[in-house]
Amino acid sequence: MKNRIKGRGSQTNTKNPFLRYEYDVKDDTYCDIPIELQQKTTFLEDTPRNIMNKVESEDIALSYSLNVYQGCEHGCTYCYARTTHEYWGLSAGLDFEQKIFVRHNAPQLLRETFEKKNWKPTPFMLSGNTDCYQPAERTFKLTRQILEICLEYKHPVSIITKNSLILRDIDILQELAKLRLVHVNISLTTLSNELKQHLEPRTSAPLQRLKVIRELSQSGIPVRVMVAPIIPSLNSHEVPTIIKQAAEAGALGVGYTIVRLNGSIADLFVDWIQKTYPDLADKVLHQIQDCHNGSLSDYRPKFRMKGSGKIAEMIAYTVKTSVQKYMKDKTLPEYDLTLFRVPLRENSQLTLF
Repeated sequence: MKNRIKGRGSQTNTKNPFLRYEYDVKDDTYCDIPIELQQKTTFLEDTPRNIMNKVESEDIALSYSLNVYQGCEHGCTYCYARTTHEYWGLSAGLDFEQKIFVRHNAPQLLRETFEKKNWKPTPFMLSGNTDCYQPAERTFKLTRQILEICLEYKHPVSIITKNSLILRDIDILQELAKLRLVHVNISLTTLSNELKQHLEPRTSAPLQRLKVIRELSQSGIPVRVMVAPIIPSLNSHEVPTIIKQAAEAGALGVGYTIVRLNGSIADLFVDWIQKTYPDLADKVLHQIQDCHNGSLSDYRPKFRMKGSGKIAEMIAYTVKTSVQKYMKDKTLPEYDLTLFRVPLRENSQLTLF
């Protein structure tokens, strides 16, 4: 624990498999502060040509995702999106948490997408890769602009977050909910503040997330709790209690995944758990392997998200029975896809009269 970098999920920068050469510090004797602690979060501009990402996976229900940020300061140790930073020549470790790409042109690109003649309204995930309400959103307010555009065009959207900043936009979410155009997914990995601080250091506290579920539900906004990821022997015993408390707060559904550690994420997680929970490390890692056919990673369609084997079956049974007990007859409302309109196109048609 003494060697941990406070406030960061990853404890190192892993090697980028796409780089032939890498920068390394061999002598830091002239600096009293480790180089990792010298690095503060920096924001870089990214100007993509398209903002809507086509999702082609049988494991994910929605067909598109939209990400206004690349990288995430929340610092969740297990995050599957970390390896996307390697395509930028950066590391999946500390770089992912400290070097955040901001897509300032995302709102304009979304308008252009909606105004294409062949675009058909379909719910998209905001965000599918990194959290759209991470700390950067307080400054840049891009997520709020995206929601305003969805309301203007009457387009359905699904949100996933673990940050209470979403309550800032409750006014827009209420209007979307009245039209059956929004679902909110609140990720609740643990109810333990201690585990949260180590595993997801810059996210909202567990009780705060339950408060978010309650306030959104009381405002008529449909909410699902995402118990994700479930990590055997670390938070798996909390599943029934998480679902129970989420249901009492007003959640209408449950989603879950079992942790998988693809690519460099495995190195980060192994380093993290050996430093943070050394007595549990071997047990946790072996049980994760049991869920993924003997490996920490898993690329198998239909199995990569929920795992396989006895431990995965036990987790699935626990989730199923908890949902039956605490959320019987609850369901999220269907999206209304008939309301979509393009304001500029409608206004131009009015000039014909």
